[in-house]
Amino acid sequence: MDMVLIKQKERNNMTQVVKASVKMQRISARKARLVADLIRYKSATQSLVILQTTHKKASEIILKLLNSAIANATNNFGLDATKLVVSKILVNEGPTLKRFQPHSRGRAYPILKRTSHFYIELLELNNDEKLDMEAK
Repeated sequence: MDMVLIKQKERNNMTQVVKASVKMQRISARKARLVADLIRYKSATQSLVILQTTHKKASEIILKLLNSAIANATNNFGLDATKLVVSKILVNEGPTLKRFQPHSRGRAYPILKRTSHFYIELLELNNDEKLDMEAK
């Protein structure tokens, strides 16, 4: 009986992590990371404003992903959207599509069409908690 109560208390103290991902997006990871760095460790509502005012292709992809993660938090876990914080956002390289451009003297120059995988995690923080920002 005591173990059940202890586990329940531990579960209440833990913060809930909400995840969302999207794969095979036709944008290079290097360009997408520029936008991802803008919203890392920011609140979800502040991140939405930043992404809506950023004029980059990656901002549209990350905006849809963030909206999906917020919807997961509210519908699946019953969390408050105003208390959510972007704790982790990753942009990894996906497979590269290889095409060829014809050039003079019968040569072919390669064209690399890069793809990316996006991954985001949101945390629900209480009013007294602060997110530890890790210096890299």
